[in-house]
Amino acid sequence: QVQLVESGGGLVQPGGSLRLSCAASGNIISINTMGWYRQVPGKERELVATITSGGSTNYADSVKGRFTISRDNAKKTVYLQMNSLTPEDTAVYYCNADLRTSPWSGGDYWGQGTQVTVSS
Repeated sequence: QVQLVESGGGLVQPGGSLRLSCAASGNIISINTMGWYRQVPGKERELVATITSGGSTNYADSVKGRFTISRDNAKKTVYLQMNSLTPEDTAVYYCNADLRTSPWSGGDYWGQGTQVTVSS
């Protein structure tokens, strides 16, 4: 059974920073792209950033220059460093991983989400 467990969310003041982590565990033989998405009530989940197994990254325009995604393949962990946070970054942040559990099976997995609140 595959699990993605996020940590690092919380309350931060505008202009502050947070670092999210997401560790994958279970019967995993390889992980392709990992990423972070976020969702606010009443809106669709949106992409924040993704990173391939080779380290290529992609960011939403709204977070470019402020957020940095990285990963540790040995630890099966993806990180999101968030700087210069604004109230518009307030959301539930979800970790995503495209992975293989065998040569013939795999798929898209999601974490349970972690709340990030930016407020003074």
